[in-house]
Amino acid sequence: MKILITGATGLIGSEITSQCHQHNISVHYLTTSTDKLVSNENHKGFYWNPTTGEIDGKCFEGVTAIINLAGASISRRWTKKYKAEILNSRINALRTLNEGLKQSDTRKIKSFVSASAIGIYPNSLSNYYEETESGVDDSFLGEVVKRWEKEADTFESYGFSVSKIRIGLVMASDGGALPEMAKPIKYGLGAAFGAGTQWQSWIHVSDLARMFLYVIENQLKGVYNGVGPNPVTNLKLTKELARVLNKPLILPNIPKFVMQTALGEMSYILFNSQRVSSKKIEEEGFVFSYQNICRALEDLVGKSGTNSSKALYTKEYV
Repeated sequence: MKILITGATGLIGSEITSQCHQHNISVHYLTTSTDKLVSNENHKGFYWNPTTGEIDGKCFEGVTAIINLAGASISRRWTKKYKAEILNSRINALRTLNEGLKQSDTRKIKSFVSASAIGIYPNSLSNYYEETESGVDDSFLGEVVKRWEKEADTFESYGFSVSKIRIGLVMASDGGALPEMAKPIKYGLGAAFGAGTQWQSWIHVSDLARMFLYVIENQLKGVYNGVGPNPVTNLKLTKELARVLNKPLILPNIPKFVMQTALGEMSYILFNSQRVSSKKIEEEGFVFSYQNICRALEDLVGKSGTNSSKALYTKEYV
């Protein structure tokens, strides 16, 4: 098997690449930086520029599956200009891939999997969302994900299986867009956001990477939620992180207006609530290694808290 990955150097892409190499799966990857091009037996880079639509067609040679993770991070202040970049980077990446495939032999390709995000689900403290949900969150992120998925659907014309994984709160031991979730706790300044009742549907980065590969190996089609089986509230997550780091929580919850002042519109991702189900992927036979927040945190941070400086979290919409 040979997989082409966009966004291979990011948080999720790096883990997928690592797992591929552990299972002797060759990886082709696309990068916008010529400095990141390498050419090894099982790991080969190719240049592309989604902004201009440029792509090295050789990247598709021998490829049996494609994973698309490309897109600007949502963890920067959402200025009007940057909001356009968040959307355009996702759409342009898919369109550039599509145009490249039109000029290539696609007969060996069996599966195409694109990242998506649970940000498409409406903000709710009570709903429990499955993939059949038709509502779309009335927010910038909801609109981004809606258009992102619509663009991914254009790949269905090729005949290989097409799927989208709606990624939730990705938990990893390095990297990430919201390290401040761990840093204040480390220094005894941690607190939940707002009422703390907002749901956070999380997943261990290792499980997420395995899910992408599982979807490819089984040529699954359609939408799957990239979340673990047991969502938690923001307050629960904060308390468990403090417990693992062996730090007290002594401050009151952080009011919404404080984060709005500090982060602007981007603060929305700290307070919106989506309780999301993993039932569909589990019914396909996928088994999570990290089903509970306690075990996931202990794996990533360590029971003694000695690795607390590496406890970084990102609400990844890729």
